[in-house]
Amino acid sequence: MKIREVIVVEGRDDTAKLKQAVDADTIETNGSAVNDAVIKQIRHAQAKRGVIIFTDPDHPGSRIRHIIDHAVPGCKHAFLQRDDARAKNDHDNSLGIEHASPEALRQALRNVYTLAGDEPAQINREDLIAAGLIGSAEAGARRERLGELLQIGHTNGKQLLKRLSMFRISKGQFNQAMNQVLQEEDDERKTNSNT
Repeated sequence: MKIREVIVVEGRDDTAKLKQAVDADTIETNGSAVNDAVIKQIRHAQAKRGVIIFTDPDHPGSRIRHIIDHAVPGCKHAFLQRDDARAKNDHDNSLGIEHASPEALRQALRNVYTLAGDEPAQINREDLIAAGLIGSAEAGARRERLGELLQIGHTNGKQLLKRLSMFRISKGQFNQAMNQVLQEEDDERKTNSNT
């Protein structure tokens, strides 16, 4: 699988792992202190070939993504699911692209999103509360599964509404994914009650 855009990753290990999965060029941020030289390089890549931001599904990765997205508008975004990014046999439970399988990396790159502009949101906070995505005991697990289904990454309650809007998730897409989340919960409850 050849990728036309330049992929922005956090470090050398991410580049090495990506090269096992796809044919692509990368720019490495070398951590969360993204400097002006790296931003300049990313701007140049965006102008020439386009950019895909592909950072780890953790807080530092989200911070890097935000910094780059703010400094270089129009970048595309790839998200790796947290379960796919977990280190195998790792005692500190670190998350990172370098731990993912080549197939998980290819799948994340197949589901690349371009962020939306300032369009009005179709989904509001009340929808999130009604769906139990904010303020319920199941909220965290539901947000994680919803993020997997919609390929928008893992979010907290505050980030979810913004992410849904940024990725132009329609009310129909949201409702379909939430129906699947609720059906899976119901199926799990039935399975657990039968055992």
